[in-house]
Amino acid sequence: MRRRRFLSAASLAMPTLSWLPKALEKPDVTGMPLVISTWAPNVKANAEAWKVLNSGGNALDAVEAGVKIPEADPEDQSVGLGGLPDRDGRVTLDSCIMDFEGNCGAVMALEEILHPVSVARMVMEKTPHIQLAGEGALQFALEMGFKRVNLLTEKSKETWKKWLETAKYNPMTTLDNLMERIKNQHDTIGMLALDQTGNLAGACTTSGMAFKMRGRVGDSPIIGAGLYVDNEVGSATATGVGEEVVRICGSHTVVELMRQGRSPEEACKEAVGRLVKMRGFEKTKNIQLGFIAMNKEGDYGCYGLYGQFSMAVQEQQGIKVIQSKSWY
Repeated sequence: MRRRRFLSAASLAMPTLSWLPKALEKPDVTGMPLVISTWAPNVKANAEAWKVLNSGGNALDAVEAGVKIPEADPEDQSVGLGGLPDRDGRVTLDSCIMDFEGNCGAVMALEEILHPVSVARMVMEKTPHIQLAGEGALQFALEMGFKRVNLLTEKSKETWKKWLETAKYNPMTTLDNLMERIKNQHDTIGMLALDQTGNLAGACTTSGMAFKMRGRVGDSPIIGAGLYVDNEVGSATATGVGEEVVRICGSHTVVELMRQGRSPEEACKEAVGRLVKMRGFEKTKNIQLGFIAMNKEGDYGCYGLYGQFSMAVQEQQGIKVIQSKSWY
C-alpha cells in the first residue's frame, strides 16, 4: 500500500515516470477481506477470524484467532485439546504461522499447551528463530506465561486404548485411522486470510497423525510444506498425510505455481499431480491430502487427492463450503 501511494505521488511530481508499467503496481484489494480454511466444520473457525477482519483487523490476528477455535475444542480429535495421542499416549501438537512480510514461527512436538499457534507466534515475534521443538518449545511457552493443560481427554484416551488392543508397531497402521477421520470430514486445520489492506497471512495447527511414533512431525509446522505466504502472489496450506506434503514442499509449490499464472485451483491440482507422478498409484492409493490456496486478487481454490476433502469460505458475500475436486 505504501508503495502504491509512493508511485502515485511520484507520478504527480515527476511526469517522466509515467512510462512505468501498470504491472509494477500491486492489485488493489482494499475492502475485500477473505478467510478460507481446510474442512467444512471449520466454518466456526472462519467466523472467529472474520470478526477480526470485518472490524478492520489484520490477517495475522485473524488467522491466530480462527485456528484457536478448534485448538480449544475437546470434540475435535485432530487439533489441540482432545487430539488423538501418539502410540505412547502423549498428545503432541505442531503449529506454524506466517505473515505478509515473510515473518514466521513454528512449534513442533509441543505438549501440555492449549494454543500452540500462539506459541508459534511468540517464537516469530520474541526470538531470533523460526522453529522450536519438544522440551525447548514447552520451556519457551512456560516462560512466555502459557499454562500447562492436560490435552488428553477421556474420549481420546478411550480411542487410544482401543487402538492398543490390536496395534502393531508399524507407522503405516496410522493411515487407517487417518482415512476414518477424513470420512468424518475433518483433519488438520490450515487457514488463510486476506485483510482490508490487501495483506495476507496464514496459520496451520494440528495434533498430528494419530498413534504416530513418538517425536514424529508432519508437514503442518514446516514453512513451505504445511503453509506458505508470499504477499506478492498468494498463500497456500495443506492437510492430510504430512510426509507426502513434505516430499513436494507442497504449499510453497502451490504458491510458485500461482506466481507462474495458475489459478488457485489449478495450482493445487498440479501440486497433487506432482506427488502422484513422483510416488505412483500404489503409494498414494491409501492416503489423503489436500491443498487450499488464495491469490492476491482474492481468488481461491482447493484440490484433493481423493474426494471428501472440503474448504470453508467466508467473505463479504457470505459463508459457503466447497467440496473439492480430486485426482482419484
